[in-house]
Amino acid sequence: MVEVVALGELLIDFVSCGKSAQGNGLFEACPGGAPCNVLAMLSRLGRKTAFIGKLGDDMFGQRLKKAVEELGIDTRGIVFDRSVSTTLAFVDTGAGGERSFAFCRKPGADMMLRQEELDKTLLENCRIFHFGTLSMTHTGVREATRAAADIALRSGALISFDPNLRPPLWDSTAEAKAQIEWGCAHCDILKISDDEAEFLTGITSAKEAGMAIRGRFPNIGLIFITCGRNGSIALYRDLVVCAEAFRFPNTIDTTGAGDTFCGCCLDAVLGEGLGNLTIEKILKMLRFASAAAGIVTTRKGALSAMPERHEILECVKSAPGGC
Repeated sequence: MVEVVALGELLIDFVSCGKSAQGNGLFEACPGGAPCNVLAMLSRLGRKTAFIGKLGDDMFGQRLKKAVEELGIDTRGIVFDRSVSTTLAFVDTGAGGERSFAFCRKPGADMMLRQEELDKTLLENCRIFHFGTLSMTHTGVREATRAAADIALRSGALISFDPNLRPPLWDSTAEAKAQIEWGCAHCDILKISDDEAEFLTGITSAKEAGMAIRGRFPNIGLIFITCGRNGSIALYRDLVVCAEAFRFPNTIDTTGAGDTFCGCCLDAVLGEGLGNLTIEKILKMLRFASAAAGIVTTRKGALSAMPERHEILECVKSAPGGC
């Protein structure tokens, strides 16, 4: 059995890294893609993982498959397509740490996955199925994503959802919101950022937005809200638990921090289940995930930057947390 299967985008993140001698902007080619970043963190923690998605049969696609295999992620669910190119994303980080994205995806291979190409064996034999909304921006891949979630659910898996909203990839914000709502209505575990929670609910307070989501989608057993430098919040039954962020003076790139956080939380769910969580267990979960996310911000890229368990535990021991 594979413990966690994720479906979605696997791409090259071209992350800004200064300027050349001529003053031109330089970008480092980093393997990435939110669902596979989550798997990379889980694999680093010793979990058995597998990825389902489509790559272009080109230089970048072959490099991505090799990078994923080197991380111990099962790649039998990857499909290659000669008719489209591997998706590329350019990530520029501003002075305040805010990121802006530009995508080469018209079309990109990730959005061309079809329902008949799904590896059903993986979906029928996993404990958690994880997905986001980049695999829901277009009709064909949206149908594949929904079919995958249904297969996994009927096979007894927990469903994990992270919107990972990228507005430039949607025809309209209304469509993006509709697909986020679908994901929320069909998941057991939700990881969402404070910005995405506000987008979904119109409520600026992350805690109040989380409570609104919990009230509207009672199917969600556990909600995680990441708030960047302001920490994180978890909502479970009648509990609301929050934790401080782990801040590092040498932060250089926040790409993948939320995915790292999500992977750590799924690892904890695999260990604890969703049936009998306590404040202490949830706080421990948040602190571990926050420490891991903080470490990743000190490294370029995401997929190959995930920390080892001992690094995370050392970080947790060295800093206060909880609020």
